[in-house]
Amino acid sequence: MIDLYTAPTPNGWKASCTLEELELPYEVHSIELSKRVQKEDWYLRINPNGRIPTIVDREADDFAVFESGALMIYLAEKTGRLLPTDPKGRSLVIQWLMFQMGGIGPMMGQANVFYRYFPEKIQPAIDRYQNECRRLFEVLDTHLSDREWLADDFSIADIANWCWTRTYKWSGVSREGLPHLKRWMDVMKERPALRRGVEVPFKRANLTKDSKAAEAFAKDAQKTLQR
Repeated sequence: MIDLYTAPTPNGWKASCTLEELELPYEVHSIELSKRVQKEDWYLRINPNGRIPTIVDREADDFAVFESGALMIYLAEKTGRLLPTDPKGRSLVIQWLMFQMGGIGPMMGQANVFYRYFPEKIQPAIDRYQNECRRLFEVLDTHLSDREWLADDFSIADIANWCWTRTYKWSGVSREGLPHLKRWMDVMKERPALRRGVEVPFKRANLTKDSKAAEAFAKDAQKTLQR
C-alpha cells in the first residue's frame, strides 16, 4: 500500500495519475496548502522541502519519496511499467520528464503567479512567462507531429507533461495553431486512469468557467505565496 500526500495541483496529479495508471493500491491524504499543513514538523520528516506530493511506500519499510518526478520514476521502477529498462529508451523518457520539470512546470507556475495570483499585474512578467510557455508548447507540438507519444510508447513523460499542459487556460496560454499538441492532449484526457487521477484528492471546480471558484482558489494561492 502507498500513502499519497497531495493536493489538487498539476504536481499532485502527476502522482495520482501515475498510481492510477499503474493500478497500485494507495490511500489519499489531502494536504491543505493554504493552512500550511505541508510545513508542519510531521510532514517535513517525510518531505524536507515542504511541498506536495509525497508518497510513503508501506511495503518498503515506509520509504518516503518526495519530488513529483522522482516519485514517478520510483513507482515506474517498482512496477516495471511506464519506463523502459534499456538505456536509450529510459533516457528518452527521462529527457521528456525533465523537460516538464525544468521547463513546462516552472514556466507555467510563474505564469500562474503573475497572471492569476499577484494582486499587482506586472505585464512584462506576465508576457515573459506566457510567451515562454507558448514556446515550450510549440516544442511539444513539433515533437508530436510524427509520433503518438513523447517517447516510443506511453510513459510517465506523457503523464507529467499532460498534468501541466491541461491547465493552459488557467495560465493564460494559447493552444491555437498547435494541432499535434491538441491531438495528444485529447487522447490523454480520454484515458480512464488519468480521468480518475485528476479527481484526487477531490474533483476541483472548473476554474476557467467558475469565476467564484477561481477567485477563491487565487486567494488561497496568494496566502501560500506570501508565507
